[in-house]
Amino acid sequence: MNKWKFSAAAAAVLLAGGLSLTPAQAADLGGDCCADLEERVAELEATTVRKCNRKVSLKISGWISQHLMWWDDGDLSDTYILDQGSTLSSHTTFSGSAKIDPNWSAGFQLQLEWFTSQSTAVDQATAVAGAGGDPLTLFWWLKSDQLGKISLGKVSQASDNAALLPDVSGSNLITANWVIFDGLGFFVRPTGGPGGFAGLETAIWGQFAFCDQIGAGIAADCNGVPRQAIRYDSPTYGGFSMSSSWGPDDFWDVAARYRGTLGDYNVAIEGAFSQVDGLQLLTGASVDSDYFQIGGSIKHMPTGLFIYGAYGVEDNDTVFAANFAGETTLPDGSHFYLKGGVQKKWWQLGNTTIWGEYAEHEDMAQAGFTTASPGDGICTGLGTVAGTTIAAACGGGPLTITDSTFTRWGLGIQQDIDAAAMALYIKYRHHEIDVDFANAGGAVVQGFEDIDMVMGGGIIHF
Repeated sequence: MNKWKFSAAAAAVLLAGGLSLTPAQAADLGGDCCADLEERVAELEATTVRKCNRKVSLKISGWISQHLMWWDDGDLSDTYILDQGSTLSSHTTFSGSAKIDPNWSAGFQLQLEWFTSQSTAVDQATAVAGAGGDPLTLFWWLKSDQLGKISLGKVSQASDNAALLPDVSGSNLITANWVIFDGLGFFVRPTGGPGGFAGLETAIWGQFAFCDQIGAGIAADCNGVPRQAIRYDSPTYGGFSMSSSWGPDDFWDVAARYRGTLGDYNVAIEGAFSQVDGLQLLTGASVDSDYFQIGGSIKHMPTGLFIYGAYGVEDNDTVFAANFAGETTLPDGSHFYLKGGVQKKWWQLGNTTIWGEYAEHEDMAQAGFTTASPGDGICTGLGTVAGTTIAAACGGGPLTITDSTFTRWGLGIQQDIDAAAMALYIKYRHHEIDVDFANAGGAVVQGFEDIDMVMGGGIIHF
């Protein structure tokens, strides 16, 4: 480069850096010009926020999700604006990685979750609840292409979402899966009682779909919240892989999965077993519980038709004073979920997914109210409801649950908008419970009102 070309390039760099030059300065490109340029570059570097340390990459991603929910509990109705619920609400994820050599790499993840009003926290009398934010995951990892990956910190353990993730339907897992987020915290309403708030029970819907292992009424994915753990993930061989994790107070789990294409069909299946013999993650209560879950789906790619199913069973050995029919431990609750439908790109905007879903949750009532007496447990509310059979039974002596079934079904449609990395949806869900009670005098009959919900909203990814 000759002197005049270099002079023009240097002047352009200095002007772009924001320096104000007089004509004399612009013409003065003597021997110290490069020293001035290096000084300015050093100053800019010192005042710039760097995205990384030039060794570890940094990626920011996530999603924003909000929806409207109209509900009707058989007497009261209203419309709320809500988040999806814990683990599915709006996220911001900071992640990064670095190559150590051709076969080894290392990285990290920090995932923050944000709430304005959680769908799991609201009820008939509370339209806005659960605002805030939490670190959902925070861990580092070390990976070998041949040996697998180790992660340490607050991590999604091996059995977390094991039966959810094999859903290849294309419907967003945030909008339709087997975990109960919608209406979870709403109070149940006994039939035959007064209307309004006075006719509500103190028990909530989630207490009839209680996972003892985690300590929450989410009905499924009973070890489904990230926790402090060390996790191992194997490499994938022919579509097969496995994972295992362990964490303090005390839990361990193992999962195996397959993902692949068989002719015109996209196929996925995953199963997991987890054991907690220590403390519930969310409540800190003592628990002894095993949980097995399995999920799988198949999709015919030319037509877009799909079916997905999941099953889980919880073996509860946690000792309580008395529970179902006077037993000292909870029964082994079980649940299944089915979803079927079609996904097609009928127009340029993106895929359209239409689905129907059905689920049942057997004997998953929470221990805290499965034995009832006047002024305690389920009788706290029901005992004040004039004219109901169960009120008289509570007044006459302790009441126990001999059987419970939580049933739900729904329909939905989702429209993807590819150009905006967005999905819009509307869905309907119907929940009902059937509970059998008994006391010393025999069976006690009491029904509960169903609850209906219509939800419409959007998810945009970044």
